[in-house]
Amino acid sequence: MKIIAGYVYSTRARALFGLMILALTGCAQMQPHPRATVYDFGPGPVVDAPANRMANLPALVLAEVDTSAALDSTAVLYRLAYSDAQQLRPYAQARWSMTPAQLLRQRLREHLGQRRAVLNAAQGLAISQSAKSMSMHVELDEFSQLFDSAEHSTGLVRLRATVGQANAGADRLVAQRSFVVQRPAPTQDAAGGVRALTLAVDAVVAEIAEWLEQVEKASAQ
Repeated sequence: MKIIAGYVYSTRARALFGLMILALTGCAQMQPHPRATVYDFGPGPVVDAPANRMANLPALVLAEVDTSAALDSTAVLYRLAYSDAQQLRPYAQARWSMTPAQLLRQRLREHLGQRRAVLNAAQGLAISQSAKSMSMHVELDEFSQLFDSAEHSTGLVRLRATVGQANAGADRLVAQRSFVVQRPAPTQDAAGGVRALTLAVDAVVAEIAEWLEQVEKASAQ
């Protein structure tokens, strides 16, 4: 009888222990997962540009920005150049509000639109041939926080811009150039990487705008 009582007690103890484990597991599953922090490049211009600046430069048709499959997501990516530079790693709790290609195109449109009309290819608006309007296509090749040591990193943006001009129903190649820009990260984390990449994008957008004007002047001669 004592053996049976002990067996019954042991069975009840195991059952109670199992119920406790199930209860704890259920509580853990009910707790919300931490939400990822969502970033973008900031609000952009907050003051309207003078209306008469729009006519300074010819209109530009800006195509969608192309990129590789590795960059076609909202993950904030980084590389450890001192360990394995070939591996792209995502931050677990950081996301972009849009893909880098979409964010870059938005920044380009904002900046270039301060001095010219910037159109989407899908808008189907007719542009006078005498206006000598250009089209621009951008391919984004690299967009990551690059760590050259555990204590130092930069925001790295690498892209290629191609400018064309309408000619008998098709775009004629006018110029093509690659751009590589790096800016130091203030902190060695996702927030620092986002800040560095934002500065790098603003710098490369300014370079593209200056180059585009040079291309247009050379084409007009």
